Amino acid sequence: MPRDPGGGEAERQVSGASPRGAAIGRGIGIGLMRTLWRPRVLGAWRVPASGPVILAVNHSHNIDGPMVMGSAPRPVHFLIKKEAFTGPLDPFLRSIGQLKVDRAVADRAAITGALGVLAAGGVLGIFPEGTRGDGDFASLRSGLAYFAVRSGAPVVPVAVLGSTERRGRLIRGLPPLRGRVDLVFGDAFEAGDGSGRRTRKALDEATVRLQERLSAHLENARRLTGRQA
Repeated sequence: MPRDPGGGEAERQVSGASPRGAAIGRGIGIGLMRTLWRPRVLGAWRVPASGPVILAVNHSHNIDGPMVMGSAPRPVHFLIKKEAFTGPLDPFLRSIGQLKVDRAVADRAAITGALGVLAAGGVLGIFPEGTRGDGDFASLRSGLAYFAVRSGAPVVPVAVLGSTERRGRLIRGLPPLRGRVDLVFGDAFEAGDGSGRRTRKALDEATVRLQERLSAHLENARRLTGRQA
């Protein structure tokens, strides 16, 4: 579980993530989606129109983040592994409001930045599995529960399906150009139990609730779209 970087002071600090940059990133995401693929976005209206919110996204492909940035109705600040911030990608990702996180430690700067985004009423994007995998929410890290309980922000599950399609690929590691990718947004829900507790036990219980809700959303998204991955 991430350690609290300083109580209420974290929320009062100005996040290093630029809201204007995130808005630019959203525009880039929209351009990529419409130019390279044929996204089908379902339920984006479920994202609250204002106030802090966390988007919990399954993660099986590198384009999942840009796809969500381009399909969400509000600009999104994603927590992204520090390994992605290399070469020219470092200043680029920073300029579009994304947050670098060291997954090997309790990254104080990332925690403060993420809480700052939520305290300012922004949208925080998290891949709760921590890394790319099967994208099935089978194993959640405690970070999502921590941010949801700590901030009180509602969580919106997002299923990205079709990004791992192999048939018709022209570029290794990317879905087929002009191929369809489905993005399904679920209903917002509270991860905490309403008690305001932030104990280890409370976070463990929140993680269980999150896994149940996220897995159920993914199964519903698969039935809705007819896709398995």
